[in-house]
Amino acid sequence: MFQVYKKINKSVVEVDKELIVDGYDFSDQWIHMSNPTDKELEFVSLATAIPEEYLKAALDSEERAHIEKEDGVLMSVTDIPITEEDDDKYTYATLPFGCIFTDKTIVTVCLNETSIIYDLLSGRFIRDFNIHKRTRFFLQLQYAISKKYLQYLKQIDRASQRVQAELEKSMRNEELIEMLSLEKALVYFSTSLRANTAVLDRVPRLVKFYEEDEDLWDDVLIENRQAIEMSNIYREILSGTMDAYASIISNNLNVVMKILASITLIISVPSMIAAFWGMNTGVPFEGKQWGFWVVIGINVVIAIIMLVLLAKKKMLK
Repeated sequence: MFQVYKKINKSVVEVDKELIVDGYDFSDQWIHMSNPTDKELEFVSLATAIPEEYLKAALDSEERAHIEKEDGVLMSVTDIPITEEDDDKYTYATLPFGCIFTDKTIVTVCLNETSIIYDLLSGRFIRDFNIHKRTRFFLQLQYAISKKYLQYLKQIDRASQRVQAELEKSMRNEELIEMLSLEKALVYFSTSLRANTAVLDRVPRLVKFYEEDEDLWDDVLIENRQAIEMSNIYREILSGTMDAYASIISNNLNVVMKILASITLIISVPSMIAAFWGMNTGVPFEGKQWGFWVVIGINVVIAIIMLVLLAKKKMLK
């Protein structure tokens, strides 16, 4: 599907789809496409004179981040962070996001719906959202993407702290698997942010900046760099924490096995002695009424001796 937005006074509003027919003028408007159909791609391509392969570039989930300009059409693909709900838990990943603009029109394309569009329209990260100035729009979009990375990184950090607290109590595999999922998300984020940096480095060579855009451009670079540093720090912390908890769980298993082995030793010797008196041959105290209690006493004494010896060797801790 796709939506069309235009600016009326100081507000960006959505255009009624019933007005969008063949021959509709998209000048100074923003078209956003999320998982579009082939028919929608063809319609937008013909209406905006943007090559269809540009529109399809961001629809490949494996598309690498890049930027290029040809015949007056600038096309960039950067990776954006997304969340997916899986078994009542949120997982984090990245997805290509395309931004194409000509002298008249702006088109953004993504394989799935993304909250970044809502953030732009609601003014969550950008106060004066502008679709008339294409350079300003591109910088504001990149700024919103960087802020979204920072937002999700903070969520990942809080989730990792929650899982660590649960691990201290339970030491179950489920928590380790969840931490592994968070670490994988941080790898995705770190890789995508580095790829986005390569795109941002090329922007000044392809886009003309106006004086009022310089501060925004600096903010974009700062936010992107901060996101990279945070993802690297969180990844190192999470990796070290996982290694530590894996060692703790392994050590706890060794302690349990040591205690079980000690209990087995304490039980096995009295069992062997009792087995001797159960043989169908002549044994001491045979035929004596008090013989049974003597055998029980011998077993108890041996068990106590072994318990003391194992305790001195700290085999029961």
